[in-house]
Amino acid sequence: MKILYDYNIEQLQNVVQQLGEPKYRAKQIYSNFVSGKSISEMTNIPLSLKTKLLENYADAPVSIYKKLISKDGTVKYLFSLSDGNIVEGVVMTYKYGKTQCLSTQVGCRMGCKFCASTLNGLVRNLTKGEMLFTIALANRDFGGTDKKREITNVVLMGSGEPLDNYDNVIAFLRELALTDNLNVSPRNVSLSTCGLVEGMYKLAEEGLPLNLTLSLHATTDEKRKAIMPVANAYSIEEIIKACKYYFNKTGRRFIFEYSLVKGINDKDEDALQLIALLKGLPCHVNLIRLNEVEETGLKRTDDKSAYAFQAKLQAGGLSATVRRLMGSDIEGACGQLRNKHIGGNGN
Repeated sequence: MKILYDYNIEQLQNVVQQLGEPKYRAKQIYSNFVSGKSISEMTNIPLSLKTKLLENYADAPVSIYKKLISKDGTVKYLFSLSDGNIVEGVVMTYKYGKTQCLSTQVGCRMGCKFCASTLNGLVRNLTKGEMLFTIALANRDFGGTDKKREITNVVLMGSGEPLDNYDNVIAFLRELALTDNLNVSPRNVSLSTCGLVEGMYKLAEEGLPLNLTLSLHATTDEKRKAIMPVANAYSIEEIIKACKYYFNKTGRRFIFEYSLVKGINDKDEDALQLIALLKGLPCHVNLIRLNEVEETGLKRTDDKSAYAFQAKLQAGGLSATVRRLMGSDIEGACGQLRNKHIGGNGN
């Protein structure tokens, strides 16, 4: 069925007027969606309108199928879409607020060797409305409403490649920032890409001051090709050129994610190569201790080695941090919980 939250206010006004209702009903419906409520939960619209809407649109584009809470307070969700597909989301609590990690696709076709999201390939893109309602649901689950924002930051780092679902993602970001929506500024949004260069250039022209995060994970094209098939299409040189263009257009420094994989990219020579590659660029390096995925066979670099790697980067003039490990006891890596659910259901 169609998804009502795919429509903006003006489009909703057309919908309700075609159903014989005054257009102010559109704002009532929209505020309910922003509050994370399904059509059947709406109490401020007539039953006759509700009935008409339910005949043509999914009651809720997304619902919470399962919820896991980590010992560190991280919450992981399995979200059920109206067509029966499953995606994941994670909410992490920091001193400055709550950050939601959002999936942009059901599955992924990028094929990165260390990621569980891609094990079953790409099923489909998420729509604008599905992504918006995923945020609204988590916001509601933490006690928020359309007037009370609990989710303050969003990272597009869940299942899927955001730039592979470009139009829906841009529409989602623009609407999420509206005051009638959850008013999450693009400055509080990070978009992570494995390096789809054409999309990076296009993103730079959108006028959205996002935090651009690039999944690098290797210091040479040869090493990158071994763990990230996208490297066969785009070289590291091309990616860094696109990052510079993004900085020149937006004034926003970029972030390189570097997952430390034991014995593959965590040696002294890798640190030195990373320094040579990135020194002088307006960037930050976010070192990630791999959330191990059983199916990949890749192992996490131990804590001592991770912090030693960070120290080498800092001594070489790079800004670098080691990301906190969060949610590892609830299968926090992208795609892990969904894959377990799929396997458990024999799908």
